[in-house]
Amino acid sequence: MAGVTRAAAHLPAEEVARRWKHDPRPHRRQRWLIIYQALVDPRTAEQIAKHCGVATATVHQLISAYNRRGVAAVETPGKGGRRHQYLTLEQEQQFLAPFFAQAKVGTISTAAQIQQAFEALVGTEVAESTIRRLLDRHGWRKLVPRPVHPKADPEEQTAFKKTLSSRSKQQLPPVLSRTSDLF
Repeated sequence: MAGVTRAAAHLPAEEVARRWKHDPRPHRRQRWLIIYQALVDPRTAEQIAKHCGVATATVHQLISAYNRRGVAAVETPGKGGRRHQYLTLEQEQQFLAPFFAQAKVGTISTAAQIQQAFEALVGTEVAESTIRRLLDRHGWRKLVPRPVHPKADPEEQTAFKKTLSSRSKQQLPPVLSRTSDLF
């Protein structure tokens, strides 16, 4: 038979219950509920997991981490976020400010120029996708038209220009001047 799962008394049961009921983040509320169950009513991890709606391994891992590290084991940043960023959002805004100023006066800044400046600032090479996401985060979008269509054929264009002048010289059908001519 499995052993009883108990939580260390890093916090009083009332404080754990308060955090379980009032924490704004759902994943933390669930963690505090597991700890509260193991603190107030120690049972097997299977029973706590069934009561809280999680896997048994989750109960084992959480109680083990809480017993070793205390509150820090529960109050982790959670899922998602920018944990591997080169610059904070404020630093990115400061970095892009000169490029935005240039764009307001009509100077075109390319992603390659911004990438070179960014690499010089952070001291390492970065992918082009990093720069594209950086520009997207700050509302910068590409508005420059393509100079040439990728499927354009210069020979067909010159032939069209030659025949266009002869087509424009052809007579169009006469326009009727009076409505009585229609009937």
